[in-house]
Amino acid sequence: MKSWQSPSIPDLPGRAPRVVVRDTATGSKVPAAQGDTATLYVCGITPYDATHLGHAATYVTFDLLGRVLRDSGVAVAYVQNITDIDDPLLERAARDGIDWRDLALREIDLFREDMQALAVIAPDAYLGAVESIPTFVRPIAALVARGAAYPVPADDARLTGAADYYFDVTSDPTFGSVGHYDAATMLALSAERGGDPDRPGKRGPLDPLLWRAARSGEPEWDGGSLGPGRPGWHIECACIAMDRLGIPIDVQGGGSDLIFPHHEMSASHAKVLAQEPAFARAYVHQGMVGLHGEKMSKSKGNLVLVSTLRRGGTDPMAIRLALLEHHHATDWMWTDEALELAVQRLDRWREALAAGRGPDPEPTIRQLRAALADDLDSPRALAAVDRWVCQARTGDAPGDPQAPARLHAAVDALLGVRL
Repeated sequence: MKSWQSPSIPDLPGRAPRVVVRDTATGSKVPAAQGDTATLYVCGITPYDATHLGHAATYVTFDLLGRVLRDSGVAVAYVQNITDIDDPLLERAARDGIDWRDLALREIDLFREDMQALAVIAPDAYLGAVESIPTFVRPIAALVARGAAYPVPADDARLTGAADYYFDVTSDPTFGSVGHYDAATMLALSAERGGDPDRPGKRGPLDPLLWRAARSGEPEWDGGSLGPGRPGWHIECACIAMDRLGIPIDVQGGGSDLIFPHHEMSASHAKVLAQEPAFARAYVHQGMVGLHGEKMSKSKGNLVLVSTLRRGGTDPMAIRLALLEHHHATDWMWTDEALELAVQRLDRWREALAAGRGPDPEPTIRQLRAALADDLDSPRALAAVDRWVCQARTGDAPGDPQAPARLHAAVDALLGVRL
């Protein structure tokens, strides 16, 4: 599947320091890359609605990670998926009287437009679940053959002899090591986030679906020995990451609401399949963006859409600055006031950088690099630029006619803010 056009990235003299990120699984800061290339997998959208600011915050965060890694001299191999077949997509399509494929294509196109407007660098591989289904079938069958997966008779009288296939979480002795949640929390989150802990016939309530037998009126694909049907959610990311990047990958990314069950389950699938002790060396999670006191989500309908803001005349760079104002790991609330402050900041930056001279930008660029290399501390990075802008606007420092252009390039390359 095509992604979108990446922005051009200015080359900067010098290098950022080694990039470290806080790993959700250990709580410690760890290197974001082990070698000359960092492998990065970020879970993509389920395309049944438009890109909201929670989505945008996630993809801007991992865009920031890719930028500072490249600036540190590390290449980035970046893969992102699209869950373009899933129950929420089918339900929304049925509700709206639209073919599920048309709905998915429409929302994927809008997502591409939003990402391009926000100057997000496109992934190297952008893969839909539908186009990748052959990649999933053999690994699921392998899990069944090993006893790590098992059939449960399909709960539909018309499917005589058909079975859904589930993963046995006890086949991974390290299950639970990503989020470290207790059993009660995992059960509650499983029920809330697409699991079926009360399904009769399962070995354990947390066991996740790998392959759903075809039901009347639902799309289906050839599953070989599994029978016709479609894949579960978690196995998709495990297989795509293994196929395109190999494991362990350096960074698994996504929103904090994916820690459980999605990242926990996909990691277990991959570890059992590859017989590897780890799926990722670091799990990096974006905090939740809320509105009116609640997490912004499609299910709640309390969404601020990137496309709506853009259509209303908001500069996408102001949206990006509003997102960067918050450290990626924190939860925060979106307000109109926050956007207005970002618009004002953008205007100040543009005014200062359009001037004919300014203070030496090198200390500011060093501060930018240091902040971003330290767990993507974007608020500290913005504050460094603010200080330079204040000096430039007040004329408190000697003026260098090359300074604005040099800082402009650094802001573009490192923060992705195009001025």
